[in-house]
Parts: sequence; C-alpha cells; structure tokens
Amino acid sequence: MASNSSSKAKLQALKTEVASSLNVNLNPGYNGDITARQAGSIGGEMVKRMIAYAESNMGGNLMK
Repeated sequence: MASNSSSKAKLQALKTEVASSLNVNLNPGYNGDITARQAGSIGGEMVKRMIAYAESNMGGNLMK
C-alpha cells in the first residue's frame, strides 16, 4: 500500500492535470482565488477519473 505522502502527491498531480485540462490555473499552495464553479469542476472531474480507473482495474465489476 502506498504511503500517505505518496498518495497525497499522486492526488496533487491528478488535481494539477485535471485543472490544466479544464484551463484553470492553479498556484502552488493556496488557491482561494478560483471560483467555486472552477473548484467543483476540478473535483468532479477528479472523481470521474478515479471511478473510471477503479472500474478498469476491477474489470468493470463495480456494484451495478
């Protein structure tokens, strides 16, 4: 199992990748200047990608 700091780094990388794909500029550290809509878009897309990753690694056999 991955260490906590490793997991945090991976989530941060995913967040940065998603923000970039949505054309939202994130700064290292505090990002209180982005809108709630932008933050929600980033979080929502992260969840979609994590679910897709889980489904592909479980053979698509999540609870249906």
